Amino acid sequence: MIAEYTRQEMMAIATGREIRDGELAIFGVGLSMLAGFFAQAHHAPRVRAMTEGGIYGATPLGGLPWGIECNRISSNATSFTSALDALGCLVASGRCDVGIIGAAQVDRFGNVNTTGIWVGGIGDAYRPPNTRLTGAGGANDIACGAKRFLIMVGHEPKRFVEKVSYISSPGYLDGDDARQRHGFVGGGPSAIITTLGILRPHPETKEFHLDGWFGFSSPDQIRHATAWDLKVLPGARPVPEPSKAELAALRKVDVTGALRKG
Repeated sequence: MIAEYTRQEMMAIATGREIRDGELAIFGVGLSMLAGFFAQAHHAPRVRAMTEGGIYGATPLGGLPWGIECNRISSNATSFTSALDALGCLVASGRCDVGIIGAAQVDRFGNVNTTGIWVGGIGDAYRPPNTRLTGAGGANDIACGAKRFLIMVGHEPKRFVEKVSYISSPGYLDGDDARQRHGFVGGGPSAIITTLGILRPHPETKEFHLDGWFGFSSPDQIRHATAWDLKVLPGARPVPEPSKAELAALRKVDVTGALRKG
């Protein structure tokens, strides 16, 4: 019998499963870092982890760090440089294999908004947002330069919108070959992992379709929580539940239980 687990844990494990051994990977704080270091602890021991602050080759000590340069992540790092090295050299040059970013809003082409929410749109001239968000941080660099990136986001209609009010981090823009036409080095988002399931881009249109749903959700529930007409990829199926080994590895990374939410 599979042990009980939370939606946040399922999302982190599903995201971590996308990380391959030996990859150069960049993680943000919070769930992004939990997913990445779960992968390292469980199936990708040779993953080369870094943060956008320039900490390379570390493994968290005493729980997940509070920031990208916290002692928990910097004390055993192979190198400790700067954001210029991490984002300006390794990511912008296309050397980074995979990144994980979060989102306040995401649309059907995987464009991410973490800047602000404008009621009625921005308009012809810039105006302050009605709701100010946290900003892009290094996510824009990751979205532009990483060979692929993963998006982690809670699945609810206010987040899954037809079109984001502002593109903080580009996905596939308006679809098809838009990234190539605009000269992006990186390949774009390969998956959106949510608290309900997994979406992946259609190989031609680049619109995100449903590829899998978690044991506690369903395709109908996911469609209902998505503002666009969410289609289902051929072969879409339930996502395997976490194994005991996966949960043990995840909880060893998050020893304080800081991210073990419902």
